[in-house]
Order: sequence, then C-alpha cells, then structure tokens
Amino acid sequence: MLFTGLVEEKGIILGIRKGPVSAVLTIESGFCRELELGESVAINGVCLTVTGCNNRTFSADVMAETLDKTNLGFLTEGDQVNLERSLKVGGRVGGHFVTGHVDAVGKITKVQQRGIATEMWIETPPDLEPYLIPQGSITLDGASLTVADLQSSSLKVSLIPHTLEETTLGLKKAGDLINIEADILGKYVSYLLEKKDGGEGVSMEFLAEHGFI
Repeated sequence: MLFTGLVEEKGIILGIRKGPVSAVLTIESGFCRELELGESVAINGVCLTVTGCNNRTFSADVMAETLDKTNLGFLTEGDQVNLERSLKVGGRVGGHFVTGHVDAVGKITKVQQRGIATEMWIETPPDLEPYLIPQGSITLDGASLTVADLQSSSLKVSLIPHTLEETTLGLKKAGDLINIEADILGKYVSYLLEKKDGGEGVSMEFLAEHGFI
C-alpha cells in the first residue's frame, strides 16, 4: 500500500481498547462516510486496516509489533493524529512515496522559530543514517518533509505555518516521540549497494543505468 505523506486531516482518538499485547483504536474523522471495511489508512504514518466504521468514527487494530515499534502505544483518548487514505491510481503525488511502515521512533530534541519557519531537530538511530541525505525526503508522523540538515545522529526539518496548522506537528515539543519512515528509494539504493553478486556489490554504473541515481 502506498501513501504520499500529504496529511488529509487531523483525527481525534475517541477510544483505546487495550488487550494484553494489542489494541483497538477508535478515531473520529471527517472522511468516515467514504471509508470501506478493509481499506488502509495511515495513522501518524502507520498503515492500518479499517476494521469498523460509521458516519463519524472508524476503528483499527494495532498489533503488538506495531505498538512496540511506533508511537501509537503512547496515544491517549483525546489525542490528535495525522490521517491519510491510501494513494489512488492516477492521483497526484504531491509528497513522495510512503509505505506506512515505520522504520524507527525518533525523539524531538529542539523546536525553535526562524522567521516564518519552525525548525525541528529529531534524534535518529544509527541504522537510519544510510537512508538520509540533505534535501532528501523523510516522513514524520505521516507527513512528507524535506531533510533540511543532518548532523551526527540527528536531522532537522523546517516547517511552514501551513504544515503546522494542518498536521499534529504544530503540537509537538522537545521530548516528544515521533514516527520516522525513511525514503523507500534510499532504502533500495542502499540495499543494492550492499547486495553481493559474485562477491561484489552492485556498481554505481548499474544504479545509474536503472534510474536509481
């Protein structure tokens, strides 16, 4: 399933039913009338399946692995979440290709104002570094953004007022946890470079020939 990282709206968590190792979320959303059972929705950048819906709310099951590897396990009733339905064939891709499979949870270390932009620094785990490049794409809580700067174990994004208003990123502060999905194209390039073929990695010429770089 693919998304674009363009958040459609902010939903509200109306209920959380927790089991021993899983949970069911009930979310209020403006597009519930258009949802169908089995449809995919990205919730804070996590691809989940609609298991129930009515004119006002929809529900989604969250497995133990998802709770462990994302920030969904920290949600409480009343929290707002970023929502995006899956990409339709023929639709515009205004952000970048997003799978809804979170790679890591980062910690926001600093939020500061610079002119009209809000700069946000996020601590990132070392295993994400091969996929991050300056001016490359990154998904934070389901929002497609550009990496403005990279330092050791951290990245910076600059947020315009529209993004702050239309997503939950405007509610974030230092110390908050955020879902991170690296650019899928970067993952493929990294994989091909590491992949062994007769004892040698894939060459840069191969990547250029096939349109990866």
